[in-house]
Amino acid sequence: MSKKVLTHIDADGRARMVDVSEKSDTVRVAVAEGRVVMSAQTLAAALLGGGKKGDVMAVAEIAGVMAAKRTAELIPMCHPLALSSAKVSVRPSPDGTGLSVTARVKTTGPTGVEMEALTAVSVACLTLYDMLKAIEKGMTIEGVQLVTKSGGASGDWAREA
Repeated sequence: MSKKVLTHIDADGRARMVDVSEKSDTVRVAVAEGRVVMSAQTLAAALLGGGKKGDVMAVAEIAGVMAAKRTAELIPMCHPLALSSAKVSVRPSPDGTGLSVTARVKTTGPTGVEMEALTAVSVACLTLYDMLKAIEKGMTIEGVQLVTKSGGASGDWAREA
């Protein structure tokens, strides 16, 4: 097993942006997920879609897409990427305890889109919280995680169930 190294730290221990200029362009896709846990009353209000700030789920989906496109402005060592696709979906959690968010981000380039997918989910969850906090301030955001990634030299990866 090869030794894992931090790619964003140079030999002197200083943070750096990784040079990807020698890497080949490949199709890269990442999927991330997360959820906002809330009371049944808050969930019912979210599902009605007609809140004071607009359709809660639709606004969160748009915020997630916008966040994916601006990830390099938020995460210091991320490369700015030309995304070919960013899709964010907000749905009721299967167990009925809140809203689940899934983001699928795609590009063709020398570096992956894991951070873009994770940022999309995080901002969509934060947007849900913002739009629903008038009803419930005790909601929790949890389980933000990478689900799958494909492309690049490291190959495909999927979270084990």
